[in-house]
Amino acid sequence: MKIENWRTPAVILWCGALILAVSLGIRHTFGLFLQPMSLDNGWGREAFAFAIALQNLVWGLAQPFAGRLADRFGAGWAILVGTLLYVAGLLLMAQSASTFGLALSAGVLIGLGLSGTTFPVVFGAVSRAVPPEQRSMAMGIAMAVGSLGQFVLLPGSQWLIGAFGWAAALVVLGLLGVGMGPLSAALFERPSANPAAGEARPLRAILAEAFTHRGFWLLSLGFFVCGFQVVFIAVHIPAFLMDRGLSPLVGTTVLALIGLFNIFGSYLAGLGGGKFRKPMLLTGIYLTRAVVITVFILLPVTAWSAYAFGMVMGLLWLSTVPLTNGTVATVFGVGNMSMLGGIVFLFHQIGAFLGGWLGGYLYDATGSYRAVWIIAIGLSLAAALLNWPIREQAVRPATATA
Repeated sequence: MKIENWRTPAVILWCGALILAVSLGIRHTFGLFLQPMSLDNGWGREAFAFAIALQNLVWGLAQPFAGRLADRFGAGWAILVGTLLYVAGLLLMAQSASTFGLALSAGVLIGLGLSGTTFPVVFGAVSRAVPPEQRSMAMGIAMAVGSLGQFVLLPGSQWLIGAFGWAAALVVLGLLGVGMGPLSAALFERPSANPAAGEARPLRAILAEAFTHRGFWLLSLGFFVCGFQVVFIAVHIPAFLMDRGLSPLVGTTVLALIGLFNIFGSYLAGLGGGKFRKPMLLTGIYLTRAVVITVFILLPVTAWSAYAFGMVMGLLWLSTVPLTNGTVATVFGVGNMSMLGGIVFLFHQIGAFLGGWLGGYLYDATGSYRAVWIIAIGLSLAAALLNWPIREQAVRPATATA
């Protein structure tokens, strides 16, 4: 095999999957830092919640631009720049002693870093590398491996916090994040030379095609709900369970179970997306989330009910991601998938901002998370209705199926 041909679809898939494992795995641990950082610095919960909410908003706002960079010049460049920003954010977060420093590090820098190292960019490269009939499955595999990182890093981070303190734990996570740099080498693609990228088109025409498509808006609004739910739960579930008298270990275990069962949920979503209507599967996921959250808050909260919640919610956690991105690829093609997927993801992150921040704000205002749980249930029902009428029909068959 010629050296220039080492970037095979399998290599691109697995390197991209490992990048997701590191990037999403580190992000999944941030809920563990809420209480120790807040206690040591004398902050209310809203301060940390706002920083994580800002992170998600910056991530979402930057995502279309990172996606455009990946579509034009290759995903590797976006990942490399994102890695540098992500690591800088983690190291500065370890030194944060003020709410401004926390917002700058955990909020702005890590948010920018995530825009270059997560699924809109990685999925774009993977989708361009594999045949159309394998795209949904490939995205499911990548997301499943990314979920493995969430499962592995949670107990490790909890141990680091307990043994060495939260600042040292963040430094170790920063050093781990450096590993995404070498992995990005496999994704230094040249989309212009890739027949799947299609003929170059003006940016205005690409955006006009998406913004006048009803399904694009329905998909984006539905993804807003996903962002609200997952960030609220990821950031606030450890504190919610401690408020119920459970140990910190229970909250860590719940997040780890979410990561573990998300491996299976993401894989099954990718498998199902290749056989059934992806919008129909999204409707089912959001309806099931509404039921699971309702049962969880109505029943007495115990360690075992929390573990059951983590397992079932894990199956539904990021299973929306391969289905949502797969729908974008089916309808609009893969040549501009990172950018268009990034725009859809912006709505996810607006929801994430509200879920993360509103959880802290309403808790400080009312002393309870109950109102936010109720909002999450109502939004889940709305997302189910929004996704159902979306049609998986290519707007330009020649390129969408290239």
